[in-house]
Amino acid sequence: MPFSITPQPAPSGALVQGIDLRTALSAGEVAQIRAAWLRHQVLAFPDQRLSLDDLERFAATLGPFGNDPYFGSVPGHPHIAQVRRDADETTKIFAETWHSDWSFLSPPPQATLLYGNVIPPVGGDTLFANQYDAWDALAPELRALLRNRQGVHTAGVGYSRDGLYGEKDKGRSMAIRWDDSALGTQLQPMARVHPETGRTALYVSPGYTVGIDGMPDEEARPLLKRLFAHQVREEFVYRHRWQAGMLVLWDNRCLVHAATGGYQGHARLLHRITIAETARPA
Repeated sequence: MPFSITPQPAPSGALVQGIDLRTALSAGEVAQIRAAWLRHQVLAFPDQRLSLDDLERFAATLGPFGNDPYFGSVPGHPHIAQVRRDADETTKIFAETWHSDWSFLSPPPQATLLYGNVIPPVGGDTLFANQYDAWDALAPELRALLRNRQGVHTAGVGYSRDGLYGEKDKGRSMAIRWDDSALGTQLQPMARVHPETGRTALYVSPGYTVGIDGMPDEEARPLLKRLFAHQVREEFVYRHRWQAGMLVLWDNRCLVHAATGGYQGHARLLHRITIAETARPA
């Protein structure tokens, strides 16, 4: 029986039903999934019952495993990290700041997979903002200014010794491994041409972008603040609501995303794999 792909009533997102990801997929099925993913940016696969081996096998159909430099991994599964929060935990919600995963790497990962094992009865939604739409909605003169500019990306705000998840971050159940290598920087195009679709996306985020190459900070900071507010306007955002047994796949090259809270007193556990970039620039 062929599986179905139903677009969400939102700027991105689609629901994939009628497929069992515990089984080996044909080349045709993988191609269909990838085409839908490129079209909708976020795919959700509900009603899956996946082991960690199943998760790894499906991830391997999409590309090579990526690098998660500041996460501990699950024993026996070096490419799988837990996104975890215990019921009695009081630390700040992980990843509430808008970002594209690991945009400080060269190259950043193309995709992230997240599988919901324990999902609280309330809260914990993930927000996704379509950055194709964000780029297209910029004024022409602003697009012209940004088209050949590069943003300065760093993990230091989050993952250095003095970062949000650094030495002073106590009582967190998630295995975050801070390191001062996070203070390094990487330049990325602010107008990023997607290597598979050829479309341009705005590629900055408050989570990792701290400057603009060749622009004084007193000019770059207000411009970035303006872009950060623009890129998450309501008309660009899809709010994803989780279910236990749901797998979500998203495209880091044309989206920013953010976690939300609202589930105090409830445990939450998801397993995560990043997929490294393989495509050449369009």
